[in-house]
Parts: sequence; structure tokens; C-alpha cells
Amino acid sequence: MRALAERRELRMDYRAAGAAAYLGLGATWAMGLSSSAAQLQANPASVPKSLLAITGVIPFTETIFMWQSFLITAVLLLVSITIATSSAPGPNAAMTAEDMGIEISHDDAITVPPPQKPGEWLEQSPMLTILLVLLAIGWLVYEFSRQSAIVAISNLNTYNFMFVMAGLLLHWRPKRFLAAVTKAVPATAGVLIQFPLYGAIATILTQAKNGAGVTLSDQISHAFVSISTQHTYPLVIGVYSAILGFFVPSGGGKWLLEAPYVMQAANDLKVHLGWAVQIYNAAEALPNLINPFWMLPLLGVLGLRARDLVGFTFLQLLVHLPVVLFLLWLLAYTLQYHQPVVP
Repeated sequence: MRALAERRELRMDYRAAGAAAYLGLGATWAMGLSSSAAQLQANPASVPKSLLAITGVIPFTETIFMWQSFLITAVLLLVSITIATSSAPGPNAAMTAEDMGIEISHDDAITVPPPQKPGEWLEQSPMLTILLVLLAIGWLVYEFSRQSAIVAISNLNTYNFMFVMAGLLLHWRPKRFLAAVTKAVPATAGVLIQFPLYGAIATILTQAKNGAGVTLSDQISHAFVSISTQHTYPLVIGVYSAILGFFVPSGGGKWLLEAPYVMQAANDLKVHLGWAVQIYNAAEALPNLINPFWMLPLLGVLGLRARDLVGFTFLQLLVHLPVVLFLLWLLAYTLQYHQPVVP
């Protein structure tokens, strides 16, 4: 993209091209060998024992290598290309990198402009810093009180967490902290800072229990069974996985927290287990189209902002959502359930 942007005779819209470059991750990545869920389920050593008892081993021939999976992927590729080419502004209306004031050559300079909008005032206020640091202190007190300090600090997660929180506190304002991290690791700064927060959400979903000792995942599994049938399962799980993807944007990590109740519900409703994995894969990619989390490395390379791409990728989402859900529901009729194969 950067090389094409230097060719001024092309008059290429830099925003539309950036959105098109992102579609490999925002549309189809989970339907192939990049699928963390399919990779985990195909390798018994990678599946937690509690999950293995529910799903067994599911080979690629039952997930990403089924003709149904190839069909969805082909449709998404065709739809994505059609939308990308038809929605890109023509040469007369195109906003080139030069028009946007973006220097194609590499530039390490990072500045923090004064806040102008409510969201910008908040990210330059110490309120978020104080809230996060107080929560962190509370957890650290608990962690060090239940075990010796040597054991606690030897946990790599705790070790990293303390340094992240210390860095945030010393910079005082979130915007300054993010600017410092971005300067140090430009392409992955957002991932490094946001992922621990998503990890906390995942822990709550998998470990929180009610007064009777029933985990939140078990409660969700029972809820899915109560509102679904064998034929409506693809629609219900597809919508649920897409929504959850906004809060926990992680293919493999999110699968491990979803799988126990999603796959148990599939067993109860007699839904093809491999197709249940593909339902997750296809639906989980949808929020990536408008979730800026996975855009961050690309944005860092191109010098764009998320809002430059989201208008184009949101259009993709409007079309992809009904197409994906319809195909997941329709193709489920071509598959039959069989018992999990536990090694």
C-alpha cells in the first residue's frame, strides 16, 4: 500500500485502500489455517482436559477443510472485493496520502495534541489512571496476601502487570502513557496495553460463580440450550460470538472461554461439532471489521486513524453480517451430528 501510495499518477484513495488491506483479517482469516479454534481442536495436547471431554478431537476435515467452509470463504471473498471496489472513491474524489498530509516515509516523531472532544479530554485526564491503578492495587494486595511474595512475583503475568501499572501511574495521564509506549513499539503498542484488560474480562467469564457455585460459563450454556433448537443454534451462537468479539477480541483466547458452554450446547442440541467451530470462526471475524483493536498494527504502518477506515469497513459489516448468518444456518442442514471422539 505504501509503495502504491507513492505513485501519484494512481490517485488512489488512501483510506479505501487501507480498509481493503485490512479485509484479510476482518473477513476471512478465521476460516483457514490461521483459525486458532480449529488448530486447538485438532491437537489433543492443546485442548484443556475439561474441554476435551466435551468436544473430543476435531480434525481439519471436520472444520476448515469441509466444502461448506470453502463455500463461505469463497462467498466472503467475492462480496468483500465487490464492496471494496464499488465503494472506493474515484480519481476525482480520492483522498490520497498526500492530500491527508501523511508522509509516506518513516517518521518516529510522536506528539500529543491538546484535547478538543469529550473523549480526548477523558484520555488526557488522570481519572482513568487513578481508577485502573486502584483496581490494580486491590488485586495485588490480594495476590500477595494469599501466598509468599517470592511465589507471587515469580508469576510472569503478575510481574508484567506491576510494570504496566507502574508505567501508567508515572505518566499520570493515559494519553501520555500511550504516546510513550507507541514511541517504543509503534506497530504493537495498542495490543500490548489493551490485551491485559481483555484478559481480565476473560477471567471473569470463565471463573465467576454464583452463590450455588455454578460458573458463569455453565449458566450461559444452559441459557443457550433453553433458547435454541438444533436449527436455530447457528444463528444464536453466531450473533453471540460476534457480540462477544467486541469485548474479547482474541481468536484462540476467546475460543477457550466460549468453547465449554458453546460446545456443550452443541452436544445437547445434536449440532455437528465441527460446524459449531466454524460458526464461531465465521462470526468471530465480523466484529473485527469495526473493532479498532486488530487494526492497530496496520494503522501504525500506514499512518492512518481507525476512523479513516471504519466508514469503509462498516459498509462491509452491513453486508457480511446477514450473508454469514444465513450461510451458517443454511449449511447446517447439510451436516449430521456425531459423538465426540475422545482419545
